[in-house]
Amino acid sequence: MMNKILRQRVILELVGQGTIASQEELQRALRKRGFKVGQATLSRDIRDLNLSKASTGYSLPQGEGSAGSALPPVSRMVREFVLEVRTAQNLLVVKTVVGSAQPVAAALDGEEWPELMGTVAGDDTILIVCPEKRAAKTLARRIEEMLA
Repeated sequence: MMNKILRQRVILELVGQGTIASQEELQRALRKRGFKVGQATLSRDIRDLNLSKASTGYSLPQGEGSAGSALPPVSRMVREFVLEVRTAQNLLVVKTVVGSAQPVAAALDGEEWPELMGTVAGDDTILIVCPEKRAAKTLARRIEEMLA
């Protein structure tokens, strides 16, 4: 189930960048992110996410009840995938379950918290840049509270 949620989050991220013209292209982009998915599953994901297909490619649903609201909140993503949070001056190093750093980072970025300037995500590690040490401690505390 969570693999589906992670995959669908990545699909929304890819489509949101406006770069996906076909299912085959989406399948290749997902494979680069570590998701091996068949055509039938991909078709279901596209339907579940209510993506639109136009001559320019896929686009995100518009208005209320869009797919974005159907995905889990950041607190659930953190609770299910974050293993550890460490501060280093104005930076946070967040360790996650293998393969989940990018969707967790996207969820954190989506919150637009003032303490979070940006994230860089690998496979199982997220680097969060904060404006100063105090902001990093505040953000670390917020993430750790979600883990409790």
